[in-house]
Amino acid sequence: MGETKNAKETKHILIALVAGTIFGLILYHYQATDVVESLKPVGEIFIKLLKMLITPLVLASIFMAIVNLGSPEELGSMGVKSIAYYFVTTAIAVLLGLVVVNIIQPGVGLDISTLSSGGLSESLNQKVQSSSETGLLKTMMGVLMDAIPENPFEAMANMKILQVIVFSIFLGVAALLNRKASEPLIGFMDSLETLSMVLIHWIMKLAPYGIFALMAAVIAETGFDALSALGKYMGAVIIGLTLHFIVLAFIASWRHKASPLGVIKACLPAMLTAFSTSSSASTLPITMACVEDNLGVQKKTAQFVLPLGATINMDGTALYESVAVIFIGQAYGLDLSIANQVIIFMTASLAAVGAAAIPGAGLVTMSIVLTAVGYPLDGIGLILAVDRLLDMFRTCVNVFGDCVGTVVVESFEKKSS
Repeated sequence: MGETKNAKETKHILIALVAGTIFGLILYHYQATDVVESLKPVGEIFIKLLKMLITPLVLASIFMAIVNLGSPEELGSMGVKSIAYYFVTTAIAVLLGLVVVNIIQPGVGLDISTLSSGGLSESLNQKVQSSSETGLLKTMMGVLMDAIPENPFEAMANMKILQVIVFSIFLGVAALLNRKASEPLIGFMDSLETLSMVLIHWIMKLAPYGIFALMAAVIAETGFDALSALGKYMGAVIIGLTLHFIVLAFIASWRHKASPLGVIKACLPAMLTAFSTSSSASTLPITMACVEDNLGVQKKTAQFVLPLGATINMDGTALYESVAVIFIGQAYGLDLSIANQVIIFMTASLAAVGAAAIPGAGLVTMSIVLTAVGYPLDGIGLILAVDRLLDMFRTCVNVFGDCVGTVVVESFEKKSS
């Protein structure tokens, strides 16, 4: 029964994705901007409904995961395994990106004058400049410092997810060590999490309509004018992401004792939602439902690993940044020595951790990588025209990596218990 329901949901989302793409192309061809503007609110409502559940779900799920673990030792074990998995797969992603971009060489011989992106917007330019001036070490320290909330209620109100996670962990550990005093809070958090999951299943019924509107609006606005000039670059990114996706699928198959296609099918609703929204944070509620309902991952594992992954696991973003930076270097005819590529490998792996789980965040953290090797920040303007489309692909891989993370961590937890 559950599988039939999942198959039906996936089918409807796929139909919405394809129909939205076709309708978007039609709108782009006829330049029907008025129709695009009327479609946007439908997609935005869908994203807002998903975002509405992020804070209560993260707060309750992390808290309940820690309480259900039974001991601080188990929490430490799961935390170490989760972070180790995220860093290893991110490093694999960056390495794959560097290999692919060096083989394809999309920027070699490129006529930069054909890429009329119009430059960076004022707000994006300020973020890029600020991030590049900060540097990698300060950025990483900034992420660490920013993870500790001065006011947890303000963090919840402003959807600072990493701060909410840290507060939830502290609160959960305190509840774990003071079980009797925390019983009323545990009951409240358990109800909050259960009701959040009920709301997720309701919102999923609206997913096809929201995804149709999001896809139509993106395609209608982006169009395909830049594809001829940036086709090789897009190809390099998508090939790299596809290879990493396959690696993740086989890792999940190995640890979950299931076929790679079975794992992919189980995670498809979350991936398709991530593809259309370009936000792993917005997709988090659906990702949780997928791994628990379709992959059979224990609730306590999903509750802990997924919110953490949506915040710090950015495989797709890291791969994209490594390809983009080398592409910019090739286009400008800059130094592409092994030493520079080692620097790119290290900075892209670490900078991706600081990328917020929202659309377009990779562009900002990319400035750190560009600065590390002395490449011009203006190079970001070369790839702006297709960034929104590539953002969809890399977010899809990010979310699939989160799903695989739950499978891997749970399998090692079972082995060690």
